[in-house]
Amino acid sequence: MSRSSRNWQFLGSLAILAMFALSAPAQQFPPGKPAAVVNGEPILFSDLKALMDDRPSPVPVPKQQEEAMAKAALEVIIEDQIMRQFLRKTVAPIPAADVNKELASLGEVLKKQNKTYEQFLRETKQTDEVLRKDIASRLQWKAFLKARINDSMCKKYYDDNKIFFDKVTVRASHILVKLNPNASQAEKQGAYNKIMAIRQEIVAKKIDFGEAAKRYSDCPSKDKLGDIGYFPYKFVVVEPFARAAFSLPLHEVSNVVATDFGYHLIKVTDRTKGEASNFEQIKEGIREVYAQDVDLYSNIISEQRKTAKVEVYLK
Repeated sequence: MSRSSRNWQFLGSLAILAMFALSAPAQQFPPGKPAAVVNGEPILFSDLKALMDDRPSPVPVPKQQEEAMAKAALEVIIEDQIMRQFLRKTVAPIPAADVNKELASLGEVLKKQNKTYEQFLRETKQTDEVLRKDIASRLQWKAFLKARINDSMCKKYYDDNKIFFDKVTVRASHILVKLNPNASQAEKQGAYNKIMAIRQEIVAKKIDFGEAAKRYSDCPSKDKLGDIGYFPYKFVVVEPFARAAFSLPLHEVSNVVATDFGYHLIKVTDRTKGEASNFEQIKEGIREVYAQDVDLYSNIISEQRKTAKVEVYLK
């Protein structure tokens, strides 16, 4: 099983790859040997090397850090393998005609870029066979989502989060009084009293919001007078914070907002207009966002790992 590292974890987040940008792997991976075996299917050291090599401007790092990155990279590939196996068991095989249709669409995109299909394969370090398998897996994931998240569920999610799909963002500043998740009732009450006292000072105009953030906030943003910049409705800040921020009129100070981090005061300083979205045009993308929001990919991996036989040979 050999695939381009550009295609690893085709369903999950590729953010983990950023850490591999720091180092060229000095380890010598034995060719033809498995770095791991997942339910009888090998992951070759060459696959791991391909992922480790797919990064810009490498610089040396200590051996311990290098080993940790290799383990993290292998974990990405293992999860990808587990998901592909799950989809093969759960979803019907994708007809070759559907894969060819996707390849035709890719061909149109490449044509506009003045690239050939062969150039694309060389640049992405893969073969036609590998790409076809990856496309089939992605189409299986889409089919799985469509069966799991029907149009009615999709539309409700869209309506509930339309501000996100319309790409509206707000810019906000906040003041945080940090609270340990295991805090006692007395500690919670003390933190609440503190944030309320701060709010009263601001509302009474005894202190500017930014100065209050600089003086009282437990968040590093206090160095910027509480400013945390622009953010969308989902996936950047926690839900209670986003819900409060997007419901606030400009320049007003929120009531106390509780999150897992503690208690906040929020002040929205700007709001973008975004752009109107069309449900039918973006429906399939909405399904993907819905799945991400409920951690569907991670939950499937966690469940499958309970019974998966994973043998790791990377030392």
